[in-house]
Amino acid sequence: MSNKHLLTAGLLGLFSVASQAQDLTITLTNLTPGISFTPIIAAAHNSESSIFHAGTAATTELQALAEGGSTDGVNEILTQFGADIITNPALGLLGAGESTEFPLTNTDGNDYLSIAAMMLPTNDGFIGLDSWNIPTEAGTYTVLLNAYDAGTEVNDEIIGNIPNPLGITSDGATGVATEIGNANVHVHPGVVGDTDPEGGISDLDSTVHRWLNPVAKLTIVVE
Repeated sequence: MSNKHLLTAGLLGLFSVASQAQDLTITLTNLTPGISFTPIIAAAHNSESSIFHAGTAATTELQALAEGGSTDGVNEILTQFGADIITNPALGLLGAGESTEFPLTNTDGNDYLSIAAMMLPTNDGFIGLDSWNIPTEAGTYTVLLNAYDAGTEVNDEIIGNIPNPLGITSDGATGVATEIGNANVHVHPGVVGDTDPEGGISDLDSTVHRWLNPVAKLTIVVE
């Protein structure tokens, strides 16, 4: 084999290795003034798997995440498709204004990045990134994330119907909503809240818990 052919073969081998895995460093920042994120799940996966898709009905696994903060079901589904997964990189809740940084290596074929975590206090709200195509070119990329509603629970904002590790006290709210308006995954309409400490329609404080999209920022360094 000529030197030219050896050089070409060597370069193709390098490109093949490079295409098999990429090292990512991901930073997730909570942009809200008073919402916490439950343990996060992040995954590099193939085109056959996902955590969620807006406009479609939530899976039971997504429902468990959006209503209770559990990543177990989503983790199991992604694992079945050979995804590269990181769970709970913040080691618990990620509070308002806080950031967490973590590494993730995507192996060959896992070309899409998805992320999710429940938003507290909400009934079934979650932050989400759906199947973002991981760039092949090295660099730093920024992605802003919206809040999504799983469409599986009424947004009544009654704290007895919401996981409450934050220790929010019920004020006997009557409830913001009584029925689900959109049963598919959709952009979350936001917390209504009120400022009545002795009742009102919501147990949530509108001066603390309201937000506007985007609710989170991702910084992804591709090496």
